[in-house]
Amino acid sequence: MALKMTNREVEGVSVVALDGRIVLGEESNALREKLKRLIAEGKKKIILNMDNIKYIDSSGLGALVAAHCSAKTQGASLRLCHLGSKFQEVMQITKLLTVFEVCDTEAAAVASFSK
Repeated sequence: MALKMTNREVEGVSVVALDGRIVLGEESNALREKLKRLIAEGKKKIILNMDNIKYIDSSGLGALVAAHCSAKTQGASLRLCHLGSKFQEVMQITKLLTVFEVCDTEAAAVASFSK
C-alpha cells in the first residue's frame, strides 16, 4: 500500500498529511524525497500530520530521523502532530520524543512556529 501525501499551506507553514504506512522501500523513499523537495523550495516550517499512519517500521523511523536532521542542517524545522497512541509509544520507547517536537493537534503545531 503506497504512502499518500497531501501537501497544503497553513499560515506560511507546509503541512504534509500522511496516509498509509511508512515502511522500507518505496514509502520511506517517497517521504524522504517529498521533504527534500519542500526544503529545496525554501520551505522552512514543515509539519508532518501522522493522523492516518497505520504502521511504521524501523526504516520509516529512520526516514523521519534523516528528514529531521537534513531539515535542521538546512535551517528548516520539522514538527510531528497527531501521533496515534501506538506510534506515540514507539516514539517513547526509541527516545525519539526527545528528538522531535511533537504536538497533539495540527493547530498547535502551526502555532508552535510563531512562538
